[in-house]
Amino acid sequence: MAFKLILGLWLALVIILGISLPITANPTNWYDLPLVPGLEDKARIIFFHVPMAWVTTLAFITSLIYGIKFLAKKSLDDDLKSSSSAGLGLMFCVLATVTGSLWAKFNWGSFWNWDPRETSIFVLLLIYGAYFALRSAVEGEEKRATLSAVYAVIAGVTAPFFIFVMPRMIEGLHPNEAIVSRGKLSMNPTMLIIFLSSLAGFTALFFWILNLKVRAERLELKHNLKGE
Repeated sequence: MAFKLILGLWLALVIILGISLPITANPTNWYDLPLVPGLEDKARIIFFHVPMAWVTTLAFITSLIYGIKFLAKKSLDDDLKSSSSAGLGLMFCVLATVTGSLWAKFNWGSFWNWDPRETSIFVLLLIYGAYFALRSAVEGEEKRATLSAVYAVIAGVTAPFFIFVMPRMIEGLHPNEAIVSRGKLSMNPTMLIIFLSSLAGFTALFFWILNLKVRAERLELKHNLKGE
């Protein structure tokens, strides 16, 4: 209960500060956020869109790790954790896509422009959509878990490439240099604190939801076994 309360307050504070603090060309007060070239007032999306993309990667890598553990130990509990993490990764991938599309509409005039980052995240949606199509098509828990684990490992290896590497290999509309310049974040201390707090909050939110989902799946599995 204490963890849920702290996490709720943490994320609420991040949202309030991220939305309400003023953005100025020449920050003079501690609460002023800097004007990011190419983003202007829409720079606030950084506090939400980037953490969602980060959690997407984290979830897919977590799915990969539990996929490897299943292949090593053949424990169905590891398969449950792998599939649950992949499901949450897909959910956060959709949220990152939606927030990115909203930003694109206001900045580029269109929800979708096939920018390298938009293309890469679309490919990820297809990859993990196919993962769940595979799980639903295979009968037999052991066989389904094995095929899913192999798929999760292969897909998990590609996730960081599609999110972080490929978009930087191809020139696009995405304002990468506006956020990261010469390997450093273009943020003043206040903006950086809010950004890192958002990353921490969304990361904690992911692991909390994953824990709840795994527990719920275990209960459902036990109920089904009793029913049989």
